[in-house]
Amino acid sequence: MVDSPRRYFLPAGAGALGAAALTALYLGVVSLAESPEHALDLFWQDRALVIPILLGFGVQVALLTLLKTGLYLPASGAAGGAATAAGGGMSAVAMVACCVHHVTDVLPLVGLTVAATFLANWKVPFMIAGLATNLAGIGFMLSVLLRERRRRLAPATAI
Repeated sequence: MVDSPRRYFLPAGAGALGAAALTALYLGVVSLAESPEHALDLFWQDRALVIPILLGFGVQVALLTLLKTGLYLPASGAAGGAATAAGGGMSAVAMVACCVHHVTDVLPLVGLTVAATFLANWKVPFMIAGLATNLAGIGFMLSVLLRERRRRLAPATAI
């Protein structure tokens, strides 16, 4: 299975699907709170941080797919399970950090003006935290993949 097209297409497809889903969430939240036009304007305004967050999330999903399916590692390995759990948690935090500032559009409607003001003022730091979380998750999963690959390629030692 190592040379099968599945080795490349499954993780790439999962990563693209993950990035597309996060994009839909991002645009959907803002569209519901304001309008689709505002969502596209905000996306374009924040593109310097939003696009890397979306791409980083897609890479994390692709790496998680590699770890879960065992295309590069044994599927039952403890390191794969730990990386999947850690990477999934980091992805969730990054997604929340990416989109949490859009809640500011609807909070005044429910009487939470102070919270709305706080989140609006901290929009960029939340997005930077989301990007940093993505990068940390990617780094962690790559280190697990490389460590396990070296372990699998090392000659077996006799006891």
